[in-house]
Amino acid sequence: MSTNFDEQQWRAELEGHRDHKDDFFATERQSPIPADQRDAFDGLSYFDPDPAYRVEASIDPIDSDDTITMETTVETEQEYERVALLAFELADEERTLVAYSGVTQGGDSLFVPFRDKTTGQQTYGAGRYMEFEVDGEVTAADTVVLDFNLAYHPFCAYNDAFACPLPPEENWLDVPIEAGEKLPDA
Repeated sequence: MSTNFDEQQWRAELEGHRDHKDDFFATERQSPIPADQRDAFDGLSYFDPDPAYRVEASIDPIDSDDTITMETTVETEQEYERVALLAFELADEERTLVAYSGVTQGGDSLFVPFRDKTTGQQTYGAGRYMEFEVDGEVTAADTVVLDFNLAYHPFCAYNDAFACPLPPEENWLDVPIEAGEKLPDA
């Protein structure tokens, strides 16, 4: 964890992010909540904020045109480029996740779909996602903060009209990640 970490500020920013997302889901046309259900929507469910799930990961860029085809929730496929291997410690063990970039989307955002031991029980059965940006070029970065408190369910968790990529097996974690979005009443 960064030495400049201000837990109070982090909690306030996280709560603000969650409030903003709840407002978007309740009011915006682009919301995945079906229009006829938005009036009854009273916010997403989250695990309590936990700074233990905010970890520093080393970045090992994948220097190739290595792509992976991910299946989706609607039995289609989407292609992604493997961009970096992220190594971090969680629950006293070294773990890794692969960060991807959409082949057709482009942009600077890194996409990290994952499953963990909460998947299908406390969290959506198809997995959860994280997205983040690296300051500058990925190839020049040494580390990035992975904040699992920002892990979110894909839109298909709320509306089956969406096609959401399923996390590939290389991003299945063998520990529970009790952070981020969770299922209601979980």
